[in-house]
Amino acid sequence: MTTMMNSTSSLFLNSSSRGPPPWFQFSVCSVAPYGFIFYFGVKVFNLLVGTPCNVLVLWQIASRKSDACTSDIFIFNLAVMDAFFCLMTPIEMVNRLLLDDQRIWYFQRFAYGIKDVAPLYLVCICMDRYMAVVHPILFTGNRDNKIRFGISAVVWGLILAYALTKSILGVMSVNELFSGLILFSFALMVFCNLSVIWALRRCVSGKEEMHPVKRKAFKMVLIILAIIITNYLPPVALMPFVSYYSFVAFRCQISISVFSIMDLSCSIEPLLYITKMDRRDARCCGRCLHRRRKKEEAGKV
Repeated sequence: MTTMMNSTSSLFLNSSSRGPPPWFQFSVCSVAPYGFIFYFGVKVFNLLVGTPCNVLVLWQIASRKSDACTSDIFIFNLAVMDAFFCLMTPIEMVNRLLLDDQRIWYFQRFAYGIKDVAPLYLVCICMDRYMAVVHPILFTGNRDNKIRFGISAVVWGLILAYALTKSILGVMSVNELFSGLILFSFALMVFCNLSVIWALRRCVSGKEEMHPVKRKAFKMVLIILAIIITNYLPPVALMPFVSYYSFVAFRCQISISVFSIMDLSCSIEPLLYITKMDRRDARCCGRCLHRRRKKEEAGKV
């Protein structure tokens, strides 16, 4: 292990003397650029797709006057975080490629800190659906949104504390905490979702049709399970094998690709939520936009 680190250090110093390419975090990564190409591709995709999708989710939840889901509070907060992270893309790319300003790096680490802890809101959504399906009596007695607003405030406190720590003290200061958070969130979300699926399957067995509320919960659970498997399973699967990879393989190829997949959740989450929207909601959105356009045209006349 020491020999590998020494050889890596010498390689880093030798390549540093030639000057690193501007888009590589480590100059030794010039021999393996494909991970960073994928990274920047994800960044652009999040900016172009994730930003409008998250804004649409925010607008759809904010404009909903009836038939609101108890999880919408958590989904709204998650969309705010994802939209903020997507909008950071131009700043990060300009700073990484051109400026290399230390003050902007603080802000970038803060943004990544917020994104790191985003799974906490997925956990909240999973727990909310778990209580609704597995413990419906207890859930019915606690439908007051004040409780969920309080939980959201606590989660935001944890998120800001984590993000500020990462921004000020650096990435390594929260490395172990991040690993523990991802493992904890992944395990809890899988448990909640599998419990909900099992409970719903038992309810449906012998019946022709699922209750609309339970069908809605079932769709939400499937969406979250898809997000978990797609975006959060790779880092969980990677963590036990970190010591087996070389510095170049881990830093330049594996970790950058895995965390890019996590970043994709900024676009995948709102896209899946939009596909879950009822046609009635979509028609409502269309009617609202049509009315607004007619008012603007009337105002011009």
